[in-house]
Amino acid sequence: MTFRRLSLAAPLAAVALAGCGVNTIPAAEENAKAKWADVQNQYQRRADLIPNLVATVKGYATHEQTTLEGVVNARAKATSITVSADDLKDPAKVAQFQQAQDQLSSSIGRLLAVQENYPQLKADQNFLALQSQLEGTENRIAVARSDYNASVQAYNTLIRTFPTTITAKVVYGAKPITPFQATASAETAPTVKF
Repeated sequence: MTFRRLSLAAPLAAVALAGCGVNTIPAAEENAKAKWADVQNQYQRRADLIPNLVATVKGYATHEQTTLEGVVNARAKATSITVSADDLKDPAKVAQFQQAQDQLSSSIGRLLAVQENYPQLKADQNFLALQSQLEGTENRIAVARSDYNASVQAYNTLIRTFPTTITAKVVYGAKPITPFQATASAETAPTVKF
């Protein structure tokens, strides 16, 4: 009789453990961390492209030194601030990282506006190729941010819903991960003057 009870209890215990999130919580957290690594990878790609873009533009628009220096300084600041996967639960660190990246995006926008003022830049194939690469990188960053936010939403939902919330708090001490958020100024479209 004991063997029979044990054989019935084993599947019930397996079902109970499967439903409590013992394996799904760490898997969801690791997925969010991997998506954050993708975001950082795209930021690094952009940071690597900027010196080439600045060098190209510098050759044609030396009188726009202030704009070029702004891009170089913003790139240096953006690459000096890092957020590790362990820092994703600290909204202040994520906000600081986002602010540096937003400043870099703003500087790049001003740099790209230089081409409107200097028609010879438009014809330069190097500038056009780098501009295209930079635009593609910005799109990749947007996709990586979106993927990261989706994985954060899945993780945060998992650790806040029953029955996995019990396992999340008791076993892992899980805390929500901070999603990527746009800055307040992102709602206002940039003005382009011709």
